[in-house]
Amino acid sequence: MIFRKFFFIVFTALIGGSTKIKAQEQTIPAQEIIKKTILLKEGTTVKNFEFTAYNKVIVTANPELIKGKIDSIFITKRRKKTLKKIDSSEYNFKKIISKQHLYQTEKISQYSIVNRQNKEIILATRMAGFKEPIYEYFALHLQPLTGYEKKFTLAEKDFISPISKRGLTQYDYTRLENTILNQRKIIVIAFKPKASNKNNKLSGKLYIDEKQFNLAKLELQSEGIINVKAVHDYQYNEEKQFWLPLKSALTIKKGKNKTPIKIFGQLITFDNTEDLFDPEVKRTVSDYIEIKSKTNYYKLRTDSIKKIFRDGISVEVSEKSTEKREAIWQEHLQDTIDLRSNPTYVSIDSLVEAKRIENKITIGRKIIKGYYPLSFFDFDLRYLFKYNNYEGIRFGLGGVTNEKLSKDYKIEGYLAYGTKDGFFKGMISNVVRLHKKSETWLGVSYKDDVSEIANTNFEIDKKVFKIYDPRPFNISTFYNHETWRGFVESKIIPKTESVFQITQSYIEPKFNYSFENHGKLYTDFRTTLVTASVQWNPFSNYMQTPRGKIEIEKRYPKFTFQFTKSLPGLWRNNFDFGKIDFRFDLQKKFNSNHKILFLAEAQYAFGEVPLTHLYNHSPNNLNKDKILKRITFAGRDSFETMYFNEFFSNKLAFFQLEHQFPKLYISRQLKPVFSLVTRYGIGDLDHKERHKDFAFKTLEKGFMESGFELNQLFKIVGFTAFYRYGPNQLPNFEDNIALKLSVQIDLGFNN
Repeated sequence: MIFRKFFFIVFTALIGGSTKIKAQEQTIPAQEIIKKTILLKEGTTVKNFEFTAYNKVIVTANPELIKGKIDSIFITKRRKKTLKKIDSSEYNFKKIISKQHLYQTEKISQYSIVNRQNKEIILATRMAGFKEPIYEYFALHLQPLTGYEKKFTLAEKDFISPISKRGLTQYDYTRLENTILNQRKIIVIAFKPKASNKNNKLSGKLYIDEKQFNLAKLELQSEGIINVKAVHDYQYNEEKQFWLPLKSALTIKKGKNKTPIKIFGQLITFDNTEDLFDPEVKRTVSDYIEIKSKTNYYKLRTDSIKKIFRDGISVEVSEKSTEKREAIWQEHLQDTIDLRSNPTYVSIDSLVEAKRIENKITIGRKIIKGYYPLSFFDFDLRYLFKYNNYEGIRFGLGGVTNEKLSKDYKIEGYLAYGTKDGFFKGMISNVVRLHKKSETWLGVSYKDDVSEIANTNFEIDKKVFKIYDPRPFNISTFYNHETWRGFVESKIIPKTESVFQITQSYIEPKFNYSFENHGKLYTDFRTTLVTASVQWNPFSNYMQTPRGKIEIEKRYPKFTFQFTKSLPGLWRNNFDFGKIDFRFDLQKKFNSNHKILFLAEAQYAFGEVPLTHLYNHSPNNLNKDKILKRITFAGRDSFETMYFNEFFSNKLAFFQLEHQFPKLYISRQLKPVFSLVTRYGIGDLDHKERHKDFAFKTLEKGFMESGFELNQLFKIVGFTAFYRYGPNQLPNFEDNIALKLSVQIDLGFNN
């Protein structure tokens, strides 16, 4: 470390003070200059600064490029041309775009950059047509902020930075003629990806200060299915001897694509392209559309910068951001004269209100989570219909009160009926909010329902909305439980969600089973349990909005912890036991659109544990002798070749590795996702003799299966095949094979 500091001081002095070296630098190759820039980046870059930024994004087109002609479309019938219709779409489009933009949004933000950590506080925002903005928009990554990031992001796509050690292996550099910026000599270096790299299509120019070796200007461009160009201008700060951000501009246009392309969370669609440069090919409206983003930076400060509070929030939307404060807007609009801006707001506001688009977006957000709002009540769509072998067809109705009734109090509940068992089930819950920003809620509930045996879930896991949940279809072993629950849910710890609860349950297995404990057989029993469940996402980025906290950038790995312990003697608790559960979730997506998913779970139950609270390894196969009779629906992270109730454990380790390939574009209707999957589980069971009248095996030798998934083969339906091998392989070859249908719905909101 001492040697590196000494070397840096000497090297900097030589650069700044030796005219001999200055003369030699004219001949220094481009790659050597990049190496120097990388070497000095840590020492010369101002690590801490603040600034205010005004950003405006418009979706528009240049009316001068649009001919605006009216076409006549003919059809030929019996060698005779007949007029079918008049196409005036281009004429109408030019008429509209000459007066206004298609869409626009603006924001004013306060940025803090401390030790390369960024935080944005949105002070004011207005989004055409919306009284309350679509907060997810603020999570979009359009372009790099400082130019010194390890990865450059252009229009939501990541590229390796050319000013990085990895960049030296990815790009070819060419030195161009020097130039002058802010009366300082600037070295201009062009870069482009090496010919062997087909996935990286980033190119551009780096303007590097000849003395300080930091960025004075940055130009980036990427061409493909969309064409992106970004320009970053910096201003030299004499006091700090460093270039600080001044302004940036981004332009996105249509590229070459065979199918319609949706970008920015499907907000913008570009139609398919035949050939933009062929005059014989009729151009569509989307050929002219472009997205422009411009940002101006003000009030830059480098002294007395406060440390970023470690709350895990990278973007914070002020409660007053949507208020009409003309003073703050006028301060930043002096250099942004645009005659088409005001008509855009007026037109879009009227359109959104007339079509009730804002209301439709609110409904859409809730449907994705599994709810449909009606007045002050959100009906829960997950309770409407289910099926399993014990209840038969299960009909239900339930939901939760929403913010129209109260923002600080909720009543939730449901009522369900099984046609096969003939019983009603239900739940009622009352919850009150204790703290808004940390989303801390205190609640109490009562539930009378059935649950699958030995299928311990993490309490923190949200109940995912599935139009059809295939795995419970063939389950027949359930237990009934009447449970009182007191709980606290909170996000007060940065980058975590947590649940703390105490429950008292009366449990009655609905199958032939008894549990021996201290010489007594139990066919039903009571448990009093205290549970702490925490989900920790240390690498994710979050946004704080007036509506709550949103995970805007899902990053891996993610960790989940859960601890459960019975309380002997309290509320007639029968057994003394505990459980420790851990989950590790890792996903890695590559620029080639390949994706690796790795899941690991470790679970341990100790003490006097009845079968209902053990682990069953999530089986999903029917115990039938023919392959075709075993065809059902594939589950998620479940053993497809393991029979229901085949193995039980109180110690369990589970591993799953999946390689997901890019979508196969067979045709516009046929775009399956192909994956290779391998699963391994191993377990053990203490005191197997305590579990009476129920036959099962243990898994000391491990369980292995591998196969493939071909999801979304025909819209939402796919096909999977798995093979069971290893110590627990079955004697008959075909018994080790599991063929399944898969149901997977892509709503376009996946990470």
